[in-house]
Amino acid sequence: MEQFHNKDLSSSSFLVTGGAGFIGSHIAAYLLKNNAGKVRVLDNMANGFASNLDILKQYPAFEFIEGDIRNAENCQKACDGIDYVSHQAALGSVPRSIKEPLYFNEVNVGGFANMLKAAIDKKVKTFVYASSSSVYGDEKTLPKQEDRVGNCLSPYAATKKTNELYAQVYADVYGIKLMGFRYFNIFGPRQDPDGPYAAVIPLFVKGILRQTPVYINGDGNQTRDFTFVENAVQVNVKGMLTDNEAAFNKAYNVAVGEKFTVNDLYKLCQQQLGSDFKATYREPRAGDIRDSLADISLAKNLLGYQPTKRFEDGLMETIDYFKQLYS
Repeated sequence: MEQFHNKDLSSSSFLVTGGAGFIGSHIAAYLLKNNAGKVRVLDNMANGFASNLDILKQYPAFEFIEGDIRNAENCQKACDGIDYVSHQAALGSVPRSIKEPLYFNEVNVGGFANMLKAAIDKKVKTFVYASSSSVYGDEKTLPKQEDRVGNCLSPYAATKKTNELYAQVYADVYGIKLMGFRYFNIFGPRQDPDGPYAAVIPLFVKGILRQTPVYINGDGNQTRDFTFVENAVQVNVKGMLTDNEAAFNKAYNVAVGEKFTVNDLYKLCQQQLGSDFKATYREPRAGDIRDSLADISLAKNLLGYQPTKRFEDGLMETIDYFKQLYS
């Protein structure tokens, strides 16, 4: 992975919430590899994996707190002595949020408010957090620009939009430096391939390799701005460490700025795996947006964000990872 910072991190302390999860573990690993003074992870292990923590444990600067962001005391303890927070802990999945809206509100909204309060109380310098492209809802204009959002289409989207509202208020009232990242279909190694709410790329690869049914929702012509996880790491690191005052208290698109259909994605998976295994088409999924493409100029201009890995390159790396996992 390329280096995304030019500062000495050895005297800085970082907290990554959800650091045993997919994106969080990649952020924590980057910081540890680049000699951060302390990298603490707070995770309740509901969506996290011990195998991700094993990757981090090899570094002496790593600390782990098993705790829940719904518990205010856990959040206060986790923020103690911390300079920078990357808040990744949340429940994902649009369909799951439709089934469990109250649970999503508890974790994604209540937990977020707890973390903001703790960061203010413990005088954290900068707090960055995961938002989502789902906040664009029924706004159909492409590419998506940060100042044009529509009505939310799922409880998940509503929780992320609420995070952005809270962030704005907390920045204005308490003066904390905040920024949110609207992730567009982040994928990569270590993404969870199992369970009813697994992500599309691991599901495709696993199904093709094992010749078990692979489903495409709708006609497969819906488009997504698939974004390799390295790009999400980059924006979190740049966001936490930036000196650009104009960059704070905003939400940014985090993507590549290219769109591919789900059918394109499936064909690329087939080609890479040398398989003609067919997918099964089924009904479109409730709450899903039809097309997605990001304008990333705001993050480029204010944070110096520059996607380092395009879709196809990231996909090859991801497929190689899952091939080893399932072979």
